[in-house]
Amino acid sequence: MNTEKTYSISFIGLKNGEHTFEYQVDSNFFKHYNYDDFNSIQANISVLLNKKATLLEINLKAKGIANVPCDVTNEDFDLPIENEFNLIVKFGEEFNNDHDEVLIIPFNEYEINLTQYIYELVALAIPVKRVSPEAAEDEFDEDEFDFLFDSDEEDEDIDLEDSQAESADEDSENEDIDPRWEKLKKLLTDK
Repeated sequence: MNTEKTYSISFIGLKNGEHTFEYQVDSNFFKHYNYDDFNSIQANISVLLNKKATLLEINLKAKGIANVPCDVTNEDFDLPIENEFNLIVKFGEEFNNDHDEVLIIPFNEYEINLTQYIYELVALAIPVKRVSPEAAEDEFDEDEFDFLFDSDEEDEDIDLEDSQAESADEDSENEDIDPRWEKLKKLLTDK
């Protein structure tokens, strides 16, 4: 499978305006990157290309299912994934992809390869911590630990009053008023 051609869009023959492209990626796509943070994956990639006279605006959206092991139970489960990315393609003297959201390609280019952007879009949609819905329910039941979060409201009010009084004292001590300001204040009160 030649990913260079499969995920390339030839924009030279397109009219100005919006154009939509659809792609499917699976586990085979990620073998080229030696990326194996999942057991299997199926994702739909939707590309909206808005061609303008001097640049291209590209919106990539990924939506799919990745089968991953749960970090808590180590059991496999299907994790819904979704992500979106915007890319601006400008034309210049030479290729430059130093900026994350702006790509500069030479004036003589006629197509753009989206393989790397699709890879990053899907890979970043998979969270670092993967917890199955069943394990998430069992992990922490907040009602069981209410006694840890109970506090006396009077203590909070006293603490708040003390901290406000301390900050007011500090403000008055730290204020060395410029004599010019004192004279200006005096002008306001003399009226």
